[in-house]
Amino acid sequence: MNRRNLKYNNIIQLAMVFAIVIALNFVANFVFTRFDLTAEKRYTLSDITKKYIENLDDIVFCKIYLDGDDLPPGFKRLKNSLKETLDEFIIYGGDNIQYEFINPNAEQNKKKKEAIYKELYKRGLMPISLNEQDDEGKVSKKMIFPGMLVTYRDRELPLDLLSNNAMKSPEENLNNSVSEIEYKLLNTFNKLKSEYIPTIGFTTDHGEIGFENSYSVKKALSEFYNIKNVQLDENITSLADRSEIDSLRTRITNKFDLLVIAKPTKPFSEKDKFILDQYIMNGGKILWLIDGVNVSMDSLAHKNFTVALSNDINLDDQFFNYGFRVNHNLLQDLQCAKIPAKSTFGGNGRPQFIPFDWIFFPLLQPTDKHAVGKNIDVLLTSFVSSIDTVHPDKNVKKTVMLSSSEYTKKLNVPIQVSLDLLNVKPEKMFFKDAHQITGLLLEGKFRSNFIDRVPSEIRNSSVIKFKEQSKETKMMVLSDGDIIYNPVKVVDGKKIPYPAGTDKFTGYSYANNDFILNAVNYLLDESGIMFLRNRQIKLRLLNKDRVKSEGIFWQTINTVVPVFLIIILGFVLKFVRKRKYTVK
Repeated sequence: MNRRNLKYNNIIQLAMVFAIVIALNFVANFVFTRFDLTAEKRYTLSDITKKYIENLDDIVFCKIYLDGDDLPPGFKRLKNSLKETLDEFIIYGGDNIQYEFINPNAEQNKKKKEAIYKELYKRGLMPISLNEQDDEGKVSKKMIFPGMLVTYRDRELPLDLLSNNAMKSPEENLNNSVSEIEYKLLNTFNKLKSEYIPTIGFTTDHGEIGFENSYSVKKALSEFYNIKNVQLDENITSLADRSEIDSLRTRITNKFDLLVIAKPTKPFSEKDKFILDQYIMNGGKILWLIDGVNVSMDSLAHKNFTVALSNDINLDDQFFNYGFRVNHNLLQDLQCAKIPAKSTFGGNGRPQFIPFDWIFFPLLQPTDKHAVGKNIDVLLTSFVSSIDTVHPDKNVKKTVMLSSSEYTKKLNVPIQVSLDLLNVKPEKMFFKDAHQITGLLLEGKFRSNFIDRVPSEIRNSSVIKFKEQSKETKMMVLSDGDIIYNPVKVVDGKKIPYPAGTDKFTGYSYANNDFILNAVNYLLDESGIMFLRNRQIKLRLLNKDRVKSEGIFWQTINTVVPVFLIIILGFVLKFVRKRKYTVK
């Protein structure tokens, strides 16, 4: 090949390359595709998210208060992951997704900065305080707001980006926060955009927890749902509306999208049970918070012991029919909360109180395999019973949501509960009833508990048309009514409720509120958004010991070897090119 032909061929090849590049760019304007080569597809949005974002009809604006060059590395990763996710949202949502990063610490004036902090806190963003040490060893506190304010039209909601599980390391919590970004964003968008607000009813006529001690959960739920109290009162229409379709047919609809029955202590009549049963048959959802045993710490306030008895509320047969049983027993668990107990008298004559493990207050672990309990801290409970699943039904799926620890012991009632146990060190060898079910989710089509035995007083009623099998629906049962209980403190004559699950002796708030919110969101979720919480981004941490001992070696390998390989490749290409184009 002569030099002229060689030059001509090179020009043709170059022209073809340019033509291919131009053609690819032209096609790319009409065909959109992206490639995610990560193992867990961390940069790929779910189909639910894509469809939802594409169908937005107005601007969703996010003000993110996690910014600044001096953010700790973990929070920088959270910020970058959030930005990447929002950029992905923009690809599908266009101008309907807008965001801005704001540094609340940028203000130098101390008073103005404190005013900014107060305003953000007032609008629902929770700060965290970090201690920083400068080069001179001086320690100062820095406030970080790992959250954002999301606005849609005239509505605004705060969004906390940080997962906080006391049972996990800070690195794991930050990793879980990254994993949940897509779910949290979409869930908040959905709440802002939803025109229909579901209604939740709390029953009040069977000795349930009162308003004062359930205020925390109700207030949290009221931000997204309508909350109403309801009395069954043997009234057939207490939960159901009846409307005429024509002269021969009626339509039965439920007044409530979800019913919460929180720690009932009075028996349910057969008529009330029938009302609940037909509410379920018509697609109603129930969150049962049921104590299997009657006992409380109030009984121990004035004496050293009390007796735990069965809590007979006449629902055992109904529960059994739906596929579960709340046992009349008590669980002792070595993974438990502490209570203060009087020990000795100090020099001033006042009693001293020391915290002791109270094995009747289990710290229950939500399952990490379901969206409701994923990345959730333990729950504070008191005097919990076990739950059994009964008679398998192919139409009903059952999922364990809560369970006790590996070191659990079951006690049948009646039994004496005494504070003397605080002075006895528990032996692990006696705690052999590991992982008892204390929370159960049931989904599917349930059979009525009143087939062939409809109460006579309503058999011929024209108000409700009896149904033998339910529509597709859900229910969840937790074997401790106190999961939604919040303590109350009195300040200047005013009653101030703690969050549900707060240990009033230490001030620490467990995840009771978060779990109940997740449970309610799941029970009422028809879109599948909750399943985005199952997404997990793996935490790939470096081995600190190997970094310390082998760091220089691997740094050298990563620095020198690539350069060396490129040099060798250059010589090889030069040699091949020289042989190929040498004129003979």
